[in-house]
Amino acid sequence: MVQPGLRPIALIAAFAALPLLHAAAFSILPDIVTSTTVPANGDVNPYGVAVVPAGFPANGTIKAGDILVSNFNNKNNLQGTGSTIVKLTPNGVIAPNGTASVFYGGGAGHGLTTALGVLRKGYVLVGNVPTTDGTSKTVKPGALLVLDRNGKQISSIPASTLDGPWDLTIVDGGDTAKVFVSNVLNGTVSRLDLTVGATSVTVKSATVIATGYKHVPNAAALLLGPTGLAYDQFQDTLYVASTGDNAIYAVAHAGSATASVARGTLISKDPHLRGPLALALAPNGDLLAANGDAVNADATHPSEIVELTETGQFVSEFDVDSGQGGAFGLAIAGSPSGAFNLVVVDDVTNSLAVLPLNP
Repeated sequence: MVQPGLRPIALIAAFAALPLLHAAAFSILPDIVTSTTVPANGDVNPYGVAVVPAGFPANGTIKAGDILVSNFNNKNNLQGTGSTIVKLTPNGVIAPNGTASVFYGGGAGHGLTTALGVLRKGYVLVGNVPTTDGTSKTVKPGALLVLDRNGKQISSIPASTLDGPWDLTIVDGGDTAKVFVSNVLNGTVSRLDLTVGATSVTVKSATVIATGYKHVPNAAALLLGPTGLAYDQFQDTLYVASTGDNAIYAVAHAGSATASVARGTLISKDPHLRGPLALALAPNGDLLAANGDAVNADATHPSEIVELTETGQFVSEFDVDSGQGGAFGLAIAGSPSGAFNLVVVDDVTNSLAVLPLNP
């Protein structure tokens, strides 16, 4: 079942013929599934999407292949007040509205962001940028929360290290990890070098590797700043979707840099970008950016995901909803058959879809 506005046939056509240049090991996902992201407490506005990776410990409430989605708003649709991470189990029952299974319920006033990721040793990382009334006037710096495999918070990486963790991407080495985090409140990108133990996650070092991205309050989106991050480990290059700048930048030597650069190299200001949010590398090495429509909006091209080459050349686009502001979090995963799937949230319908890239 596919929500109105989704066009999986166009999606398949756009990607089926593309070569797989950077194929890697991904988790198991169903071919197509669409489900609500609204739990019993009524949280809405899904932001982050993460897939539990292969090798994740089995003795927890989530397992390899599960999809996690973080909610930014509460049932009253106040931004920065959502408190839940919901989970979708592959090939499980499609959840009706208001019944999505909760992996983490953090209590009122969390504002869980797109900064959602999973460490294969058994931990979930999620950013929060809370408000007290749903406006930018009361926004707080938040933190990066560390959850165990059962959804219990065991620690947090505080605002003294980060400043409004808005999105992240992980390079997982098992006992160690590099986590790149975009900071919406000061327009920077940080790299956290972590030690991942049997019962804890600790920060060995925190380095600001890029600065100077536009960061401003926004009535519709609450905040505009650097958001989506995608890391090319072969080139040691981090791609940054800067929503306010309506641009994508590349930060060289991101995994080893000891000092910051001013935004990095401009890759694209393509007119097809309309406030890019989440960012991912497609199996063929291209970039996929979710347009949030807060910048350079076009009513005839709403809620689009745009495909660009790593040098910024436009390839294709497709919409996830017929209304504005639907595209936000996205992720890519694969199946045992070798096919790849695109996992996307729709903020208009508060739902998640898994669509095949190459059937």
